Amino acid sequence: MDESQSRSSHVVKIALLTNVIIVLMKGGAALVTGSSVLLAEAFHSAADTSNEVLLLLGMKLSRRPPDREHPFGYGKEGYFWGFVVSILIFGIGAGLSVFEGIQKILRPHPLSHIWAGYLVLGGSALCDFISWRVAFKEFMPLIKRLGFFGAIKKSKTPAIFIVLLEDTAGLLGVILAFLALSLSQIFENVVFDGLGSIGIGVLLGFVAFLVSRETKSLLIGEAVSEDDLKKIREAIKGVPEVQEVLELLTMHLGPDEVLVNVNVNFVDGLNTDQVEEAIDKVEKAIRNVLPAVKQVFVEAESLRREKA
Repeated sequence: MDESQSRSSHVVKIALLTNVIIVLMKGGAALVTGSSVLLAEAFHSAADTSNEVLLLLGMKLSRRPPDREHPFGYGKEGYFWGFVVSILIFGIGAGLSVFEGIQKILRPHPLSHIWAGYLVLGGSALCDFISWRVAFKEFMPLIKRLGFFGAIKKSKTPAIFIVLLEDTAGLLGVILAFLALSLSQIFENVVFDGLGSIGIGVLLGFVAFLVSRETKSLLIGEAVSEDDLKKIREAIKGVPEVQEVLELLTMHLGPDEVLVNVNVNFVDGLNTDQVEEAIDKVEKAIRNVLPAVKQVFVEAESLRREKA
């Protein structure tokens, strides 16, 4: 397991542990109080727990070595399971929360032992914050350069930004649940409890949209960042035999697996052996500036002209 996957695995395992605790607390509180908003939060945390299991599965499957049917390896397994996570967030988290909220509004029933709900929300907020802090710390360098949503868009490590989004939604969900319980108690109207549940569902629907959009883009195939692309181009130009870089294509096969296809115009007068040696230099130069590059395909323009 490389360093990036090790960090991602650590973030996901912390999130899994905290969410298991949160599910038990919120589920118990929902039964005691009869609160729809606490039940919605339990659905939310149950979905997050399932998601962490799937993310760990994706990371494990993505480490399988290349074979005849998958010559570029299984790096995109992580992206696939990240997309499945978005479906679960929408189906289990958002769908059930909205449904439960509507049911509470249409068939209201009084709340009881609301103090237990406040106590559990406090404990849940603490657990969510612990997990959120671990994920945020890993994501901080990217956030400093690109901002929160920019970092999510440019990140090639879905496990970390999914956990960060889930925990952010978890903290916001706790705030919504607290407001819903408070308003229900102050105005003695459980409609606020139902509205809080619907609000949590809408929040999770937004998170599901963000996760699905970014993981879909990674599944289709994203290029490396502009900075990395510039580094690769400059490294190729630094090879003495290279006259011009005609075309440079890149794609992430996984968080730390990059494919590079480059069309190079070498200087005139090189024979076949010299061109082959120059190609080796190009490949080495690319890997020196970006170790994540696992596959390099170099098309030599001078050889094409010779064959023509």
